[in-house]
Amino acid sequence: MRDLHIQDVSMRFSLPDGNAVQALKNVSLEIKSGELVSVLGPSGCGKTTLLKIIGGFLAPTSGNVVLGGNKVTGPGPERGMVFQQGALFEWMNVRKNVSFGPDSKGMQKAESDKIVNHLLDVVGLKDFKDKAIYELSGGMQQRVALARCLANDPDVILMDEPLGALDALTREKMQGLVLKLWKETGKTIILITHSVEEALLLGQRLVVMAPRPGRIHKEFRLPFAEQSVGADLRSVKLQPEFGKTREEILTMIWDMEEEIMGHTEEAS
Repeated sequence: MRDLHIQDVSMRFSLPDGNAVQALKNVSLEIKSGELVSVLGPSGCGKTTLLKIIGGFLAPTSGNVVLGGNKVTGPGPERGMVFQQGALFEWMNVRKNVSFGPDSKGMQKAESDKIVNHLLDVVGLKDFKDKAIYELSGGMQQRVALARCLANDPDVILMDEPLGALDALTREKMQGLVLKLWKETGKTIILITHSVEEALLLGQRLVVMAPRPGRIHKEFRLPFAEQSVGADLRSVKLQPEFGKTREEILTMIWDMEEEIMGHTEEAS
């Protein structure tokens, strides 16, 4: 079991004019191995900053991130990242993008090919392995990004608005795929999103963050991710409890945005 512990993490950025921005303050969170956690909040609440700290791309001003008893001090293969844009290697085809991690570790070609073929089958791209990246739609590119991440067999998958640029129908299909992969692989997934509906659907646990400074405002434990695996997502969204929770969170975030705007107007 490789549980993730975010321990009293704060992040302060110094600005060129001598001022500073407190992006995060005293954020603590414990995530069990295999949990699916969605993180939601208004712009500027530090969601992406927190994800980068977990990924090891940023060192916090104070506090620690510990995975499986080991302190995170930089990027590592046990934490995979999926970005809003696929961040794929345009000069490589689909198969080579997915095999990049195993090949970099010196894995035998036969073993690497087996992993790649399996993952491309899982994400529905087995017939596209020799295609160039530019030949794929946005949704297909994100499928490649997911497969490439999984090819490294990370313990934790970090997703930063991975479906935000997709059209509504493709986004819903990809939400179903994320749930399928979570259930089948048992990976820990932390997903950042601006969509309340998406956070509800994809969060076993949903963490709402508040801004200025970024901190955890409220946490929800929800049944919808389990219910949505292999199900019609629209039928889950029609549940009264789903609608009630959505309105509660929307009101919460709306009130935060109103408070931010009020502070901005006072400052001006």
